[in-house]
Amino acid sequence: MGRRARDRRRQQQQRQERGGGGGGDQAVRAGPGEVKRGGERRADSSGTSLQGWAGGYPEIVKENELFERYYRELGIVPAGEWDAFMAALREPLPATLRITGYRSHAKEILHCLKEKYFRELQDLEVDGQKVEMPQSLSWYPEELAWHTNLSRKILRKSPQLEKFHQFLVSETECGNISRQEAVSMIPPLLLNVSPHHKILDMCAAPGSKTAQLIEMLHADMNVPFPNGFVIANDVDNKRCYLLVHQAKRLNSPCIMVVNHDASSIPNLQIDVDGRKEILFYDRILCDVPCSGDGTMRKNIDVWKKWTTQNGLQLHGLQLRIATRGVEQLAEGGRMVYSTCSLNPIENEAVIASLLEKSQGALELADVSSELPGLKRMPGITKWKVMLKDGQWFEEWKDVPSNRQTQIRPTMFPVKDEEKLKAMNLERCLRILPHHQNTGGFFVAVLIKKSPMPWNKRQPKVHQKLPQRAGDTEVTAANSGNGSDCIIEEPTLAENEESEKMQELQNLDTEQSKKEGVCGPPPSKKMKLFGFKEDPFVFLPEDDPLFLPIQKFYALDPSFPKMNLLTRTQEGKKRQLYMVSKELRNVLLNNSEKMKVINTGIKVWSRNSDGEQFGCAFRLAQEGIYTLYPFIHARIISVCIEDVKILLTQENPFLSKFSSETQKKVKDMAMGSIVLKYDPDPEKPHDLQCPIVLCGWQGKTSLRAFVPKNERLHYLRMMGVEVFKAKRKEEELENKTDEEVQHRLVQAEEGMDVEDKEHDLVTKMEAEIGEESSQSPVESSAMEIENKIEDLDQSSKNANTHVSQEGKDMDASNVKD
Repeated sequence: MGRRARDRRRQQQQRQERGGGGGGDQAVRAGPGEVKRGGERRADSSGTSLQGWAGGYPEIVKENELFERYYRELGIVPAGEWDAFMAALREPLPATLRITGYRSHAKEILHCLKEKYFRELQDLEVDGQKVEMPQSLSWYPEELAWHTNLSRKILRKSPQLEKFHQFLVSETECGNISRQEAVSMIPPLLLNVSPHHKILDMCAAPGSKTAQLIEMLHADMNVPFPNGFVIANDVDNKRCYLLVHQAKRLNSPCIMVVNHDASSIPNLQIDVDGRKEILFYDRILCDVPCSGDGTMRKNIDVWKKWTTQNGLQLHGLQLRIATRGVEQLAEGGRMVYSTCSLNPIENEAVIASLLEKSQGALELADVSSELPGLKRMPGITKWKVMLKDGQWFEEWKDVPSNRQTQIRPTMFPVKDEEKLKAMNLERCLRILPHHQNTGGFFVAVLIKKSPMPWNKRQPKVHQKLPQRAGDTEVTAANSGNGSDCIIEEPTLAENEESEKMQELQNLDTEQSKKEGVCGPPPSKKMKLFGFKEDPFVFLPEDDPLFLPIQKFYALDPSFPKMNLLTRTQEGKKRQLYMVSKELRNVLLNNSEKMKVINTGIKVWSRNSDGEQFGCAFRLAQEGIYTLYPFIHARIISVCIEDVKILLTQENPFLSKFSSETQKKVKDMAMGSIVLKYDPDPEKPHDLQCPIVLCGWQGKTSLRAFVPKNERLHYLRMMGVEVFKAKRKEEELENKTDEEVQHRLVQAEEGMDVEDKEHDLVTKMEAEIGEESSQSPVESSAMEIENKIEDLDQSSKNANTHVSQEGKDMDASNVKD
């Protein structure tokens, strides 16, 4: 028997002798308020039981002497609150969720949560502990954010909470709910976004804050294409695909995901009335990489890994990213700088350095009146720098030369009292965990009053000279801001060479623009990492592909067909996507200098042999809310009972629908249709938000093409119990997968596909309790193919159109 095993046995025996009943649990050293393995609650020294469950990591000791010494000395915690601060850090973080605010369904989801799921949690006990009723975050608008004492572990593992957990998972997948940490919701709120704003999210992955920004752009759901957009950037190529996965849930044509180093993200150009201008952003979110000591409650390994060295190493990068951000901010624009760290080296020191070198171009905004109900601490004006060995330095002059690579002058507070007072560092916000049972966080809101001093006396340059290896990055400001690029005077030979290179580059760029092709940047311009993306090809104005679509759906003349794009230059176009005109402008003018991972939403998908139905393309549910205002044909209004049939039955016959619906479809040609439900104000107990579904009208049937989680969402909103239905649906889905495999094997063996398709229809109809009334000729191959591909695959793959499969990472394993 090993030493550790003997120690465990001895500790178990001691607990049993004391009546502690250690059972088979491993002993864990725990500070005040820390929980033990197995869901036990630990009593503090006063004997009171502390709330919360263990979130795993039983081996990690929640103690760090250097951490306590450092923050005690800095005095960021008010006098008399230190014990409460440390106790809160040792407690698991409450689970929080946010209802997406821009959808018309938000009120219905909130009603469903409060009246059904939250009520079921009343008087519920898990592992002997009473579940507290979820509470809304007092500072988040319209009760759209909630927190509960349920940890993620309990939500996943407890049988009593399985229904609630399924609801959260399903609604999160639809984009109707975001499981996001409370303090992470603060920066987007302080940006004060309007639908016309051009927004840059510099370090966006995994994307929960980006999702908030998209919601704010779509505050008015009657406007399918807001004038603003979000460009979401991340340096990590793999995390960019996670970002795509998050953003795609919201089905917005106004989001673009790019892959760049935020500290050197390139200047983008846009076409304004026929001339090139530098793109400046109205709002910038600068949520920089940090040491993360504010996340100790969920990332418990920070307890053993934390040292002051973490913050010292990140300070330079944080300052470079923030500097690049304010360079690209428009005059009068607002940038929010945030970290999930409490360390002033990563927070106030970065802001003070930025303000000092801006020479009055920037100012800290006073946001004390915003987000009433949020408890916050003001920024500090005095701090010291500590090395990981515990050595303190109060001024830069005290730092020995052998330490000056680790410690830099910008890490120290400003000594000039007048300058320090003018900075108003107290306007920064620091969120402490024990004040409102959250994580730790820091936020500063900066407003740009004038161009940065290093951008002031610059010549107007509308076309950037090509950069060569070793050149410094060119930064620019809009001519409207009275500033442009600084360019060193080249020699005559360099001028001639540059002119030739520029002419060639312009020819290539103009040719690409004429063809509407926006591919990845050339390798000589920038090294490409990760997956190679397919190009973004805009449909030409005279493309014959569009005319049948326009005629079939009777599209409004105002439909912006120039914003349609595909991801292929050759062969058949299988999917059509749509972006806003502003993002089209960005794409066409910057394809040579930025790596675009994803943009646009899918609006049409090609049907095999679809021409026989009058149009080769069927509508895609992902983009239906964007398309619907422009469609004037093939719209069927349905009642709530019809909607329930469409969402609960796989391929219902027309005879099952109301007589009004049957009359409407009687004379309509087969093919893709729009199914619209409008709420009846005289029936307040029915669903009170409109629903738009994509469907397919067959010869004798009518069905909806809606992903699985979205179907469950609509059914919940209508009061239909879907907990058991979900399991049945999964069984049916597995059966359908088997049928697909069986069909493929038979096709490979050279069997008669038409006969097998008819057999497949017969089997599917038998499963839903109907006999087939269709002959082999009447059985539309299109209906079968769409049943297989679109019912199953759309629920799995329709939320993203990245060209390589399997790029998306599991969002549930990444924490914001």
